[in-house]
Amino acid sequence: MKDPLGYSGLHVVVTGAASGMGAATARILVQLGARVTGVDVKPTQAPVDLVIEADLRDPDSIAEAAATINGPVHAVFSCAGLPGGAFPPVDVLLVNFVGARHFVELLLPKIAPGGAIAAIASNAAMGWQLQLSDLMELVTIDGFGAGKKWCEENTQRMEPDAYSFSKKVLNAWVASRAATLITEGIRLNCINPGPTDTAMMPHFVEHSGAQIVDAFVGPIGRHSTAEEQAWPLVFLNSPRSSYVNGETFTTDGGFFGAVQTGQLDLASLFGEAGQQT
Repeated sequence: MKDPLGYSGLHVVVTGAASGMGAATARILVQLGARVTGVDVKPTQAPVDLVIEADLRDPDSIAEAAATINGPVHAVFSCAGLPGGAFPPVDVLLVNFVGARHFVELLLPKIAPGGAIAAIASNAAMGWQLQLSDLMELVTIDGFGAGKKWCEENTQRMEPDAYSFSKKVLNAWVASRAATLITEGIRLNCINPGPTDTAMMPHFVEHSGAQIVDAFVGPIGRHSTAEEQAWPLVFLNSPRSSYVNGETFTTDGGFFGAVQTGQLDLASLFGEAGQQT
């Protein structure tokens, strides 16, 4: 079949296109024949059609970037992110959720019916369903300003890891917002990767320790590559996935399944990691 994923000639937007999974996603989409707009706070080297510099911590920067993008947009890949530890907790929440959501919402009028949005969460968000009522408090707050104010007033709720909290909120938002967006003909999904070798990995190791990070690897026994996470994103936003919506797709090499079936004991894993750090 020619063009099996259906991206040829489509206009797609990739945030976080300068590095890591975002850069890998942008490269793949270019190869598939899409017209790619890359958005990042840093210079983007991927061979995209248009580069826009934007800071997801700044609502004016987000608005300017969204206004610069011409429609129709057929798919949005929300790949920008900050790790915990190296950045203030509020910045982590703004980039990973509040600003990312604001950018998507501003782009919605330009997304064509049948379009799709896919975001990157993390398997560090495992168990988000058990905290759903708390997470929805932020999810249901509209707008950048109100979302930022909530984060500034609730930094203690993000402890001990703002990164994990941000990804739990992202999962809750996908599950919730997907049900309303689909009535407008737009799908929303996310992936939950395991440890992935990108420029962020050293920050995770420094903040949490290599043993904790490696505890999330699971039975596959190695870290993922950026490309191994980019392809599931590309799949989710493909027109061929037109009935896939509201999914929090776990792409962690089997970690979640092994934990759920008792083949990995989290208590012992993290106990052993804590003894080694």
